[in-house]
Amino acid sequence: MRLENKVAVVTGAGRGIGKGIAACLAEEGANIVVADVNIEVAALAAEEIKRLGRKALPVKTDVSKWDDAQNLITSTIHEFGRIDILVNNAGINRDAMLHKMALEQWDQVIAVNLTGTFNCLKAAAMVMREQEYGRIINISSASWLGNIGQANYSASKAGVVGLTKTAARELAKKNITVNAICPGFIDTEMTRGVPDKVWDTMISKIPMGKVGTPGDIGNVVVFLASDDASYVTAEVINVGGGMVL
Repeated sequence: MRLENKVAVVTGAGRGIGKGIAACLAEEGANIVVADVNIEVAALAAEEIKRLGRKALPVKTDVSKWDDAQNLITSTIHEFGRIDILVNNAGINRDAMLHKMALEQWDQVIAVNLTGTFNCLKAAAMVMREQEYGRIINISSASWLGNIGQANYSASKAGVVGLTKTAARELAKKNITVNAICPGFIDTEMTRGVPDKVWDTMISKIPMGKVGTPGDIGNVVVFLASDDASYVTAEVINVGGGMVL
């Protein structure tokens, strides 16, 4: 119960990695604001958290829109009175080779993955600065180092790393830590949709020889959100079974 009575906002928490992160935070005692563009899946995820004995609030949020990000934080304060933890997890992919990528594909991914992270980070930081306390964890990706067919996604996730380090510098004196996690190949609804051949190829690139789970990411989020990591900021942590090697 390292996070007992803390209030955590997790974006993209209706499914996949975000849902796993929310569950791990709840298991450690945090109350959760489940933010997702799909309010139906957010509501279902919130009910699961409530069954763990925690409070949960689903909020429909398109992180690419500033007004939505601001409403998310305002709703959190209205419901719980504070925000201790923000996990910027919401993200999309629109893969295509660079020479075939449409401008719309580029704009959509940058808007959600990078601008969305900025929007929520800014809205939360305004409150956390007043509290003089906060834990911000941004979900980047191993793809920030570059990946074929993901010029937009890789650029957005590299941007998240730069944003993380800048925010960490700006907020450190207010007792706010800002870190990034770079997941590798994680077993989610999205990755299960890839062809078997692609799945096997991805596994072959992982030294540990197995796919990760949302809980693997959630466990690191819990650490970074806890007092155990009170002196850890501006870090980029790979969680991918050694895939970046």
